[in-house]
Amino acid sequence: MNKTEVNEIFDRFSKMRAIVIGDAMVDTYLWGKVDRLSPEAPVPIVAVNTRENRLGGAANVSRNIQALGATPVLFAVVGDDEIGKEFQNLLKKRNVSDKGIFTDPSRNTTVKNRIISSGKQIVRVDEESTQHISEEIENALIEAITEEIETNPIDVIIFVDYDKGVVTQKLFNAVNELAQKKGIPTAVDPKKRNFRNYKNVSLFKPNFKEFVEGTGLPLVKGDLEGLKQAAETFKTEQQLKLIFITLSELGVFISNGVKEQYYPVAIRDIADVSGAGDTVIGVASLAMAAGLPPKIMALMSNLAGGLVCEKVGVVPVDQNQLKKEMKSQKI
Repeated sequence: MNKTEVNEIFDRFSKMRAIVIGDAMVDTYLWGKVDRLSPEAPVPIVAVNTRENRLGGAANVSRNIQALGATPVLFAVVGDDEIGKEFQNLLKKRNVSDKGIFTDPSRNTTVKNRIISSGKQIVRVDEESTQHISEEIENALIEAITEEIETNPIDVIIFVDYDKGVVTQKLFNAVNELAQKKGIPTAVDPKKRNFRNYKNVSLFKPNFKEFVEGTGLPLVKGDLEGLKQAAETFKTEQQLKLIFITLSELGVFISNGVKEQYYPVAIRDIADVSGAGDTVIGVASLAMAAGLPPKIMALMSNLAGGLVCEKVGVVPVDQNQLKKEMKSQKI
């Protein structure tokens, strides 16, 4: 792609506004050094020297939307706890609006604690609530999201489901129905529990493992013909406009019902795959809403996902790096 074409894409992104709804969390990193095993059990002792908190889940999708030049409006739920307060502080530091953040004292804020030594993750410890949000919070979210849609221009709505209970069937149905009436495209990054709940959406983006678990089909990674058939059947059943399946080291598969396309991944020095899915749904959603063809959407998502995998920990894509990569591609 030439410089003008790439700049035009990001110029479109800079004028866009995206609602992100879903399971937000804090990713905590404990960086340290391992030089001996514990005398109590055959496990390494990590001497921690640095602690760092980052925005994760739906909040990381919002950060990627922001990094691409668009404006995210995040709707999520946190607990009335210290990590919830830290989450709010991180939003302010990153200039992400907190007007859609609701506090539920009956839940704890989701936090993923990762212990890292020599650039490698040793262990992850999760603290979370996975039950569905209360009816009171659910109704409050629907009301707030509806108000946002009715009062501000919205280019795309993204549902980010990490199975933590925020994206309920009622909430999804209410928002998706309103989006259809307003002509706003919707995108979903699903998990197994609610996999078949998402019908009549513009973009459905599972990874291969999620697709196999969600459909219950005995697919083998690398069987592209089998994947094409399964994806087309599922797409028709669920009334999806686009289905976009990431295949990790094998690349990405995308189908609009007229043409299926497969794109191999660019060779990368992979440091950490954490957060790559957040980057892909963010890029793909904006590209779809901007009216870019599936080929460009797949290319951008592929490149962006690969770029964040070169860095340790959950990070948003670097816009300048992505632009440089895109300009080097022959399409």
